[in-house]
Amino acid sequence: MNDMNFQERLFDLRRQAGLSQEELANLLGVTRQAVQKWEAGTSRPDMDNLASLADYFKVSLDYLVTGKEAAPPPTPTIVNNYYEHHHRWHYEYKSKRTLFGLPLVHINCGPGIHWARGIIAIGDIATGLVALGGIAVGLVSLGALSLGLLLALGALSLGAVSIGGVAIGLIVLGGFAFGVLSVGGISCGVYAAGGVVTASKVAVGGTVSAPLAIGAAAEGAQTILIPLGGLNGAELDAARAAIDAACAGAPGFVPWLLKLFLFAKVS
Repeated sequence: MNDMNFQERLFDLRRQAGLSQEELANLLGVTRQAVQKWEAGTSRPDMDNLASLADYFKVSLDYLVTGKEAAPPPTPTIVNNYYEHHHRWHYEYKSKRTLFGLPLVHINCGPGIHWARGIIAIGDIATGLVALGGIAVGLVSLGALSLGLLLALGALSLGAVSIGGVAIGLIVLGGFAFGVLSVGGISCGVYAAGGVVTASKVAVGGTVSAPLAIGAAAEGAQTILIPLGGLNGAELDAARAAIDAACAGAPGFVPWLLKLFLFAKVS
Protein backbone atom coordinates (compact mmCIF):
# COMPACT_ATOMS: atom_id res chain seq x y z
CA MET A 1 0.00 0.00 0.00
CA ASN A 2 1.25 3.60 -0.72
CA ASP A 3 1.49 6.52 1.72
CA MET A 4 -1.78 8.04 0.48
CA ASN A 5 -3.62 5.01 1.70
CA PHE A 6 -1.99 5.29 5.11
CA GLN A 7 -2.59 9.05 5.39
CA GLU A 8 -6.23 8.60 4.38
CA ARG A 9 -6.76 5.88 6.97
CA LEU A 10 -5.14 8.02 9.68
CA PHE A 11 -7.30 11.00 8.70
CA ASP A 12 -10.50 8.90 8.71
CA LEU A 13 -9.68 7.30 12.05
CA ARG A 14 -8.97 10.69 13.65
CA ARG A 15 -12.18 12.22 12.25
CA GLN A 16 -14.27 9.23 13.37
CA ALA A 17 -12.83 9.63 16.87
CA GLY A 18 -13.75 13.33 16.83
CA LEU A 19 -10.20 14.51 17.45
CA SER A 20 -8.34 17.49 16.11
CA GLN A 21 -4.74 17.15 14.95
CA GLU A 22 -3.61 18.93 18.10
CA GLU A 23 -5.65 16.64 20.38
CA LEU A 24 -4.23 13.56 18.71
CA ALA A 25 -0.74 15.02 18.99
CA ASN A 26 -1.23 15.60 22.72
CA LEU A 27 -2.41 11.99 23.19
CA LEU A 28 0.71 10.67 21.44
CA GLY A 29 3.13 13.15 22.99
CA VAL A 30 4.16 14.64 19.62
CA THR A 31 3.70 18.02 18.02
CA ARG A 32 0.67 19.04 15.95
CA GLN A 33 3.05 19.57 13.02
CA ALA A 34 4.10 15.90 13.21
CA VAL A 35 0.48 14.75 12.90
CA GLN A 36 -0.06 17.23 10.09
CA LYS A 37 2.92 15.81 8.17
CA TRP A 38 1.64 12.24 8.65
CA GLU A 39 -1.72 13.15 7.19
CA ALA A 40 -0.08 15.15 4.40
CA GLY A 41 2.12 12.19 3.49
CA THR A 42 5.40 14.06 3.87
CA SER A 43 6.55 11.83 6.76
CA ARG A 44 5.66 8.60 8.50
CA PRO A 45 5.38 7.85 12.23
CA ASP A 46 8.02 5.60 13.74
CA MET A 47 7.14 2.13 15.06
CA ASP A 48 6.38 3.34 18.58
CA ASN A 49 3.93 5.92 17.29
CA LEU A 50 2.37 3.40 14.89
CA ALA A 51 1.81 1.05 17.81
CA SER A 52 0.30 3.88 19.87
CA LEU A 53 -2.03 4.87 17.01
CA ALA A 54 -3.18 1.29 16.50
CA ASP A 55 -3.75 0.84 20.21
CA TYR A 56 -5.73 4.06 20.56
CA PHE A 57 -7.96 3.49 17.52
CA LYS A 58 -8.35 -0.20 18.41
CA VAL A 59 -7.12 -1.45 15.05
CA SER A 60 -4.27 -3.78 14.11
CA LEU A 61 -0.91 -2.56 12.88
CA ASP A 62 -1.55 -4.47 9.64
CA TYR A 63 -4.75 -2.55 9.02
CA LEU A 64 -3.20 0.78 9.96
CA VAL A 65 -0.18 0.33 7.65
CA THR A 66 -1.55 -1.75 4.77
CA GLY A 67 -5.30 -1.52 5.07
CA LYS A 68 -5.56 -5.34 5.35
CA GLU A 69 -6.03 -7.48 8.40
CA ALA A 70 -3.47 -10.24 8.84
CA ALA A 71 -4.72 -13.68 7.88
CA PRO A 72 -5.69 -15.62 10.98
CA PRO A 73 -3.26 -18.39 11.88
CA PRO A 74 -4.32 -21.83 10.64
CA THR A 75 -6.40 -23.76 13.10
CA PRO A 76 -4.28 -26.59 14.43
CA THR A 77 -5.49 -30.03 13.56
CA ILE A 78 -6.40 -31.90 16.70
CA VAL A 79 -6.52 -35.65 16.32
CA ASN A 80 -8.83 -37.14 18.88
CA ASN A 81 -7.22 -40.35 19.97
CA TYR A 82 -9.70 -41.07 22.78
CA TYR A 83 -11.21 -44.07 21.01
CA GLU A 84 -7.84 -45.53 20.14
CA HIS A 85 -6.36 -45.00 23.59
CA HIS A 86 -9.49 -46.11 25.37
CA HIS A 87 -9.64 -49.39 23.49
CA ARG A 88 -5.93 -50.15 23.52
CA TRP A 89 -5.37 -50.18 27.25
CA HIS A 90 -2.89 -52.64 28.63
CA TYR A 91 -2.18 -53.50 32.25
CA GLU A 92 0.66 -55.58 33.63
CA TYR A 93 1.72 -56.29 37.18
CA LYS A 94 4.48 -58.66 38.22
CA SER A 95 5.26 -59.18 41.88
CA LYS A 96 8.87 -58.93 42.98
CA ARG A 97 8.61 -62.05 45.11
CA THR A 98 9.18 -65.28 43.22
CA LEU A 99 8.83 -69.00 43.79
CA PHE A 100 10.58 -71.58 41.62
CA GLY A 101 11.78 -68.67 39.48
CA LEU A 102 8.23 -67.46 38.80
CA PRO A 103 6.61 -64.31 40.23
CA LEU A 104 4.03 -65.06 42.89
CA VAL A 105 1.52 -62.96 40.93
CA HIS A 106 1.67 -61.99 37.26
CA ILE A 107 -1.23 -60.07 35.68
CA ASN A 108 -0.92 -59.26 31.98
CA CYS A 109 -4.18 -58.16 30.35
CA GLY A 110 -5.30 -56.11 27.36
CA PRO A 111 -6.44 -56.36 23.75
CA GLY A 112 -4.25 -58.69 21.73
CA ILE A 113 -2.33 -61.60 23.19
CA HIS A 114 -0.60 -61.09 26.52
CA TRP A 115 0.98 -64.03 28.34
CA ALA A 116 0.97 -64.19 32.12
CA ARG A 117 3.30 -66.67 33.83
CA GLY A 118 3.36 -66.94 37.59
CA ILE A 119 2.27 -68.93 40.61
CA ILE A 120 -0.99 -67.00 40.23
CA ALA A 121 -1.34 -65.96 36.59
CA ILE A 122 -4.06 -63.78 35.04
CA GLY A 123 -3.85 -62.89 31.35
CA ASP A 124 -5.08 -63.47 27.83
CA ILE A 125 -2.92 -66.61 28.04
CA ALA A 126 -2.18 -67.72 31.59
CA THR A 127 0.06 -70.49 32.90
CA GLY A 128 0.60 -71.10 36.60
CA LEU A 129 -0.46 -73.09 39.63
CA VAL A 130 -3.63 -70.99 39.59
CA ALA A 131 -4.36 -69.67 36.07
CA LEU A 132 -7.16 -67.41 34.87
CA GLY A 133 -7.35 -66.29 31.25
CA GLY A 134 -8.76 -66.72 27.78
CA ILE A 135 -6.48 -69.75 27.56
CA ALA A 136 -5.56 -71.05 31.01
CA VAL A 137 -3.18 -73.86 31.92
CA GLY A 138 -2.40 -74.73 35.52
CA LEU A 139 -3.01 -76.86 38.56
CA VAL A 140 -6.29 -74.94 38.95
CA SER A 141 -7.39 -73.12 35.80
CA LEU A 142 -10.31 -70.96 34.71
CA GLY A 143 -10.69 -69.76 31.12
CA ALA A 144 -12.52 -70.02 27.84
CA LEU A 145 -10.06 -72.83 27.03
CA SER A 146 -8.97 -74.35 30.31
CA LEU A 147 -6.50 -77.15 31.07
CA GLY A 148 -5.98 -78.00 34.72
CA LEU A 149 -4.09 -80.83 36.38
CA LEU A 150 -6.45 -80.63 39.36
CA LEU A 151 -9.43 -78.42 38.46
CA ALA A 152 -10.43 -76.88 35.13
CA LEU A 153 -13.38 -74.56 34.54
CA GLY A 154 -14.14 -73.13 31.12
CA ALA A 155 -16.18 -73.24 27.93
CA LEU A 156 -13.80 -76.02 26.85
CA SER A 157 -12.11 -77.64 29.84
CA LEU A 158 -9.75 -80.54 30.41
CA GLY A 159 -8.67 -81.58 33.87
CA ALA A 160 -8.82 -84.10 36.68
CA VAL A 161 -12.00 -82.31 37.77
CA SER A 162 -13.42 -80.58 34.72
CA ILE A 163 -16.43 -78.23 34.54
CA GLY A 164 -17.45 -76.55 31.30
CA GLY A 165 -19.60 -76.37 28.21
CA VAL A 166 -17.47 -79.17 26.79
CA ALA A 167 -15.65 -80.94 29.61
CA ILE A 168 -13.17 -83.82 29.56
CA GLY A 169 -11.53 -85.32 32.63
CA LEU A 170 -11.75 -87.85 35.45
CA ILE A 171 -14.68 -86.15 37.19
CA VAL A 172 -16.63 -84.08 34.70
CA LEU A 173 -19.62 -81.74 34.69
CA GLY A 174 -20.70 -80.02 31.49
CA GLY A 175 -23.11 -79.59 28.63
CA PHE A 176 -21.05 -82.21 26.82
CA ALA A 177 -19.20 -84.28 29.42
CA PHE A 178 -16.66 -87.03 28.88
CA GLY A 179 -14.89 -88.67 31.83
CA VAL A 180 -14.59 -91.53 34.26
CA LEU A 181 -17.38 -89.97 36.31
CA SER A 182 -19.38 -87.80 33.93
CA VAL A 183 -22.42 -85.59 34.51
CA GLY A 184 -23.94 -83.47 31.75
CA GLY A 185 -26.62 -82.84 29.19
CA ILE A 186 -24.88 -85.31 26.92
CA SER A 187 -22.64 -87.49 29.05
CA CYS A 188 -20.24 -90.33 28.35
CA GLY A 189 -18.08 -92.16 30.88
CA VAL A 190 -17.47 -95.21 33.00
CA TYR A 191 -20.08 -93.87 35.40
CA ALA A 192 -22.38 -91.24 33.87
CA ALA A 193 -25.56 -89.31 34.57
CA GLY A 194 -27.53 -86.71 32.67
CA GLY A 195 -30.01 -86.18 29.87
CA VAL A 196 -28.59 -88.46 27.18
CA VAL A 197 -26.11 -90.86 28.74
CA THR A 198 -23.88 -93.75 27.73
CA ALA A 199 -21.51 -95.48 30.11
CA SER A 200 -19.32 -98.58 30.30
CA LYS A 201 -20.70 -99.52 33.75
CA VAL A 202 -23.54 -97.36 35.11
CA ALA A 203 -25.76 -94.78 33.39
CA VAL A 204 -28.51 -92.84 35.18
CA GLY A 205 -30.74 -90.19 33.61
CA GLY A 206 -33.20 -89.58 30.82
CA THR A 207 -32.19 -91.71 27.85
CA VAL A 208 -29.45 -94.06 28.99
CA SER A 209 -27.36 -96.97 27.71
CA ALA A 210 -25.00 -99.02 29.90
CA PRO A 211 -24.60 -102.49 31.46
CA LEU A 212 -26.63 -101.01 34.33
CA ALA A 213 -29.04 -98.50 32.80
CA ILE A 214 -31.45 -96.58 35.02
CA GLY A 215 -33.61 -93.97 33.31
CA ALA A 216 -36.83 -92.93 31.61
CA ALA A 217 -35.64 -94.82 28.52
CA ALA A 218 -33.01 -97.43 29.36
CA GLU A 219 -31.03 -99.97 27.36
CA GLY A 220 -28.54 -102.40 28.85
CA ALA A 221 -27.87 -105.81 30.38
CA GLN A 222 -29.71 -104.67 33.52
CA THR A 223 -32.32 -101.94 33.18
CA ILE A 224 -34.47 -100.08 35.64
CA LEU A 225 -37.11 -97.78 34.18
CA ILE A 226 -37.92 -94.59 36.03
CA PRO A 227 -41.60 -93.77 35.52
CA LEU A 228 -42.78 -90.21 35.08
CA GLY A 229 -43.96 -90.10 38.67
CA GLY A 230 -40.70 -91.44 40.06
CA LEU A 231 -39.69 -94.65 41.80
CA ASN A 232 -41.61 -96.07 44.78
CA GLY A 233 -39.97 -97.19 48.00
CA ALA A 234 -39.06 -100.74 46.98
CA GLU A 235 -38.06 -99.75 43.44
CA LEU A 236 -35.94 -96.87 44.76
CA ASP A 237 -34.16 -99.16 47.21
CA ALA A 238 -33.53 -101.68 44.42
CA ALA A 239 -32.07 -99.00 42.14
CA ARG A 240 -29.80 -97.76 44.92
CA ALA A 241 -28.63 -101.27 45.69
CA ALA A 242 -27.94 -101.91 41.99
CA ILE A 243 -25.81 -98.77 41.80
CA ASP A 244 -23.85 -99.77 44.92
CA ALA A 245 -23.16 -103.21 43.44
CA ALA A 246 -22.12 -101.86 40.03
CA CYS A 247 -19.84 -99.26 41.65
CA ALA A 248 -17.98 -101.75 43.82
CA GLY A 249 -14.36 -100.63 44.01
CA ALA A 250 -15.15 -97.04 42.98
CA PRO A 251 -14.69 -94.14 45.42
CA GLY A 252 -17.68 -93.65 47.73
CA PHE A 253 -18.71 -90.34 46.17
CA VAL A 254 -19.34 -92.04 42.80
CA PRO A 255 -22.43 -94.06 43.81
CA TRP A 256 -23.53 -91.18 46.04
CA LEU A 257 -23.53 -88.79 43.07
CA LEU A 258 -25.33 -91.23 40.77
CA LYS A 259 -28.03 -91.79 43.37
CA LEU A 260 -28.78 -88.07 43.32
CA PHE A 261 -30.26 -88.60 39.85
CA LEU A 262 -32.80 -91.06 41.18
CA PHE A 263 -36.06 -89.50 42.32
CA ALA A 264 -38.70 -90.99 44.55
CA LYS A 265 -42.34 -91.32 43.70
CA VAL A 266 -44.46 -88.58 45.27
CA SER A 267 -47.29 -90.15 47.28
